[in-house]
Formats: sequence, C-alpha cells, structure tokens
Amino acid sequence: MNETGRTKWALPHLRPAQQDAVARARGWARIALVLVAACVAVVMTGADSGGWLILLAGFALLALAGAGVWWMLAHRGGPRLVGGLVAVTAPVGVLVLYATSGLWPVAVGAIGLWAGALASARASLRSVRRPKGTHGRKTPPPRRPVLIMNVRSGGGKVVKHGLVAHAEALGARVILLGTDDTYTDPAVEARRAVAEGADLIGVAGGDGTQALVAAVAAEHDVPFLVVAAGTRNHFAMDLGLDRTDPVRSLDALTNGVELRVDLGDVGGRAFVNTVSFGAYAEIVQSPEYRDAKAATALEHLPDLLLGGSGPTLDVRTDDARLHAPQALLVSNNAYARADPLGGGRRPRLDAGLLGVIGIRVEGAAQAAELALLGERAGSITSVTSRSVVVEADRERIAVAVDGEALELTTPVVCTVRPAALRVRVPRHRPGAAYAPPTVDWRRVFRLALGHPDPRTIKEAYDV
Repeated sequence: MNETGRTKWALPHLRPAQQDAVARARGWARIALVLVAACVAVVMTGADSGGWLILLAGFALLALAGAGVWWMLAHRGGPRLVGGLVAVTAPVGVLVLYATSGLWPVAVGAIGLWAGALASARASLRSVRRPKGTHGRKTPPPRRPVLIMNVRSGGGKVVKHGLVAHAEALGARVILLGTDDTYTDPAVEARRAVAEGADLIGVAGGDGTQALVAAVAAEHDVPFLVVAAGTRNHFAMDLGLDRTDPVRSLDALTNGVELRVDLGDVGGRAFVNTVSFGAYAEIVQSPEYRDAKAATALEHLPDLLLGGSGPTLDVRTDDARLHAPQALLVSNNAYARADPLGGGRRPRLDAGLLGVIGIRVEGAAQAAELALLGERAGSITSVTSRSVVVEADRERIAVAVDGEALELTTPVVCTVRPAALRVRVPRHRPGAAYAPPTVDWRRVFRLALGHPDPRTIKEAYDV
C-alpha cells in the first residue's frame, strides 16, 4: 500500500494488519460498485422498445411466486392448488418472457454482473469481519472416556459406521441407548458415568441427546465430545466436524484440542442449537410429524398462519420487542444470516449472545416482499440478545428445544451461559463452511468512499 493510501486510512489505534484489512475492504467495495453500475448499464440497454416493462414484469412474476407460496401454505383446497401452480409456473414464466422477448442476453448479463457485485460486496465486508474459529487449547487425552451412543439416531449411523468398535479400540467405554423399546434417559447415564470417574463424556446421537448430556458435562466441568451420528448434526457442523464420516470425530480421544463454547438455557433446560416457538413448535407436537413432516406441516399451517390456532406470542429482548410473531427462533449464538431459507450455520459459538429471528407474514403482499428481499424483508426481525422472554395468551405453550417437542409454562425465559461447555474436538477437522456476511450496501458505499462507519472500524479491531 502506498503512503497516501495508508495515511488516508490511518484510523485511530489500528495496527498495520488492521489497516491492510480495511484497505482490502475498500478495494472490494469499489469493485462491487463498479459492477453495480455495469449491471445498471446493461439493464438500460434493454430499456428501449418497452424493455423496461418486460424487465419489471419479470420481477412481478417472481413476487407472484412468493405470493403463490403463501396461498399454498396458508390455505387448503382450491386456493392451495392455485397457489402451488402459481409458485411453480411464475418462475418458468420469467424465463419464457425473457426468451421470447429477446431480452435474455440482457437478463443473463445483468444477473451475472449482479452476482459479481454481491460476491465483491461480501468480500469487502469479509475483509473486516472474518469469522473467527473458537480458540482451542492443548489438553492431555482422557484416561476414562465414556461415550453414550443412540443406535437409532441418524438412521442407524452407530451401527453402519461401526462406532462402538472404533470407540472401544481407542479406550472408551460405550453405553448404548435405543436397543429396545425402553426409554433410557441419557442425562441419567451421563451422571452415573461421572460419578464412576469418567473424565470425558461423549455422545453419538441427535442434537437433542447431545444437549441433555452437554448439560451434565457443563454442570460437572467435564469435557464433552460430539460424534456426528445424528440426522442433521447442526452442532457438529458449527464445531467444524466431519458430518460425512462420524468415525473421524473419535480422533478427539487421542489427538484432540479443547474448546470453550456457550450453552443456551431455556427454562432451566440446556440447548446447544435452537429453541423454536410458534408455528414450527406447534407442528412438531403432532405424533404424525416424525414420519410425515411435509404432510403434517401442510395440514396445520393454515390454522397457525391465519390465527385460527396457536398462541399469540409477545417477545422481549435486550433492545427490542416483537409482538405476535408467527415463528420465533432463539439460537445459542447468532446464525450468519436471518434468511429463513438460507441461514444454515453460526460463525461463532463463543460470543455470549443469543440469536433471535422472528417472522410474521400477514398476507400475500408480504410473502411477495419476502420472495424479493429475503432477510431484508420487513416481515423478518433479526437481533442478538443476552436474554429473551417469551410471553403468551396461554399458560403453557409448545416449544421445540433442539428439535424435541416440549410444553413449557409462560413466561419462557431464554438465556446464554458463556463458555459453560468444554468441548473436545479433533485437532484436524474440516472446519465449518464459510458463512458469507449479509450485504449492507450502505456500509459498502461508505467503504468505497473511504469513510468506514463505526461498526466497520469496530470489526477491524477484531481482525
């Protein structure tokens, strides 16, 4: 970087590496704005001979697709059928419209440039907001590890991958769950193992089982090991474990490091991933949900979305209030994006904050807005908070804790226990996929002009 550039970007107390990070952000931001301008120029070339009308019609059809999804989810019978047809045919109509009008080169060019602009904008923000992996520290291998394995989790991954034999070969004692129809509480087994001298407790099972055992590990300050043998393995993913090969999780027994991560708490019960309220929580209460998820959701959603059933929630966070969200997600640390279709993962598990995402869609117009704007839509609220209080017009409400269906007495209080859990993970692990930051064009514009906002400067301090 030349002296002029360094002087211009000499922000208070930033180290040279931080100065370079902000300078890289400026460069990517300028590229993003150039690509946006090029995208506008390409669109302008299609403005002659009614091209604007055709381009706008394409956006209208995409919005109509969002409205169709709403009709399909919020109604039954004829309106549902019509909504489904609209949701499927509207995007096809966009392709046909552009192809027959001769504007497909404009559309393809504009989409390509816009995709490049988004990638550059994310690169700009990523330069000063690089996700930090949780710092691991070296610890000696456990001498008396105990692993609790649910043979039914993940469609039988414990048996398919031979996890029992692998664990025992590494010196672990294995406790099997799910071998018969008798329910065995994993928390009880974990407490018994600690009482008998276990210096590490591990779980091969779903996120719900992991949360129960993690609570015991945190209570006794014993290291906790996750074996990715569940169906979704969200916690394992955010720890950077290999979800395709659960055996690799066992490498932590002989060649591992220890992380300190947060643990969520809802009404005195621990959770490692999320607590859900509203529509999803109500749906998972149904006995039919486990075997027929889509059909059960479609059966219950009309009543839940249109207010015919389900409680009216009132939510308080540290700095915000959400009235009557149809769905509420409280997570142990925030997800990278609030987009209900594309969030996916948490960049950190040690920030000491809960993520809060509330969704309220009141009609086809808001569904259309959601289809066009995603997480920027007004129907989505996304904040972070140290505590969340959920009240309702009922004494007890449905709650899904790490996918487990429960009913809790209101008000339901969610908090976070910072650094409460010691997690042992393999020293060599794939790592979690990068979660791109949400594009904030105001920040990108300020970066391009050389005037980073206070949030950007704060993030630069963490580089």
